[in-house]
Amino acid sequence: METWYYTVVSIDGDYANLKRTDIESDELKLVARALLPSDIEEGTSLKYELMQYTIVG
Repeated sequence: METWYYTVVSIDGDYANLKRTDIESDELKLVARALLPSDIEEGTSLKYELMQYTIVG
């Protein structure tokens, strides 16, 4: 399994925009907040592994 790292760029209602930080990319990924830890805020660092997001840092 691969592991990806993201930063929460913005939160818009029930969705959050995530930016990949482990590679060079300007693309944002729109993710439903129900799939993310409940205590995220803008700037939170996340790890995606085994189909789960966890807060890191």
